[in-house]
Amino acid sequence: MTEAAIRMIGVNKWYGEFHVLRDVDLDVAAGEKIVLCGPSGSGKSTLIRCVNRLEAHQAGQIVVDGVELTDSLRSIEGVRREVGMVFQHFNLFPHLTVLENCTLAPVNVRKVPKAEAEAQALHILEKVRIAEQAGKYPVQLSGGQQQRVAIARALCMKPKIMLFDEPTSALDPEMVKEVLDTMAALAREGMTMMVVTHEMGFARQVADRVIFMDQGQIVEIAPPEQFFSAPRHERAQAFLKQILH
Repeated sequence: MTEAAIRMIGVNKWYGEFHVLRDVDLDVAAGEKIVLCGPSGSGKSTLIRCVNRLEAHQAGQIVVDGVELTDSLRSIEGVRREVGMVFQHFNLFPHLTVLENCTLAPVNVRKVPKAEAEAQALHILEKVRIAEQAGKYPVQLSGGQQQRVAIARALCMKPKIMLFDEPTSALDPEMVKEVLDTMAALAREGMTMMVVTHEMGFARQVADRVIFMDQGQIVEIAPPEQFFSAPRHERAQAFLKQILH
């Protein structure tokens, strides 16, 4: 077996007494698109936040791009350089323009010369169809535009893996499609992706595998056509009945 881009072995996490992740085993291959779904509080967001150590797991192993995540600052920084993340809320710096938001990390973390970082950022903003907004501030943009800037900002670090934590749930319905289209284009280019979302149409279209979580456990893993047409686990069946109506 080739080395997984992300490997989780027996991962457990607690918040005090609350056991939020229970013995999670998962391999994500390079270039694979994984969609995580499940009821609220099932551990989906916590799981992907553990992949770049925004949350620390307390038991088990997480290996990302060949580096095991430990308390070592070097291992955490090494992984974060290769893993981009897009959140539910855009987390853009309000006092910086779109272009400045996109060049900040490449210049300061990767030490890319400013002119090169700006040229690269404009190319990526073009790719997510928002280059004409480069000189504006986040407050001047719609929610969908801000989320596309957040995706562009993550891509400017040239990550090997992208994590998305419910990236459309804070958006008005008419803005959801432009963000999902951007993510689908990224998937077609072969980016390794883990996506927490309730957008089941996106899961059908883009995912290589759908992972259903409940009560901190992976309950079912299946290709989308199988998951949506014949989920095996009764909890997955009940969830789909609820969400697809």
